[in-house]
Amino acid sequence: MNSKFIVVEGLESTGKTSAIQQIVAILHSYGINDIISTREPGGTPLAEQLRTLIKQGIGSDPITDCAELLLLYAARAQLVESVIKPALTRGAWVISDRHDLSSQAYQGGGRGIDKQVLQTLRNAVLGNFYPDFTLYLDLPPAMSLERARARGTPLDRIEAESLSFFHRTRARYQELVANDSSIVTIDAGQPREKFSAAIRNQIEQWLSTQEIHR
Repeated sequence: MNSKFIVVEGLESTGKTSAIQQIVAILHSYGINDIISTREPGGTPLAEQLRTLIKQGIGSDPITDCAELLLLYAARAQLVESVIKPALTRGAWVISDRHDLSSQAYQGGGRGIDKQVLQTLRNAVLGNFYPDFTLYLDLPPAMSLERARARGTPLDRIEAESLSFFHRTRARYQELVANDSSIVTIDAGQPREKFSAAIRNQIEQWLSTQEIHR
């Protein structure tokens, strides 16, 4: 059984953690038990340190947009080379909370970094490495931020961005998804039962194309 790399994407508080838990359960039901769940930025000791820096920043030295982008790719390179690729090579399945699509959307759409710069950096760091399947959990920015604030914990420096930032980010997500057949959109604003059913339907439909059966 070939290993696969699955990614769950979306704005803040779209239900990515719940979706990943559900995907793991579905894979188990298909007899797939060697599964690694990870996240970006993060997933290794070095990448987790970079995550803290990206999320919290240093008050006396604001992170520039370019520095933020490079920190994200440093964390991504460490995770991909140290964890994801070795796991896939040994036959494990990997599920990640975010991957490169986040940088294309947040830094490209939200921050307005030039698409060509992003593509050049992506190619230099990742080459021809892409997820096998991506679930994009779509949610209006106002609802996303409302959910984030409802957690009752302080917002990090990304979550604290303006509503217009997240509108630009969502627009770029939607643009990228429309041009990539390996990405499927799930409405993250629908009731929990329908949300879960949609995830199951999309994952099982994709698994059927991989010739994986219970």
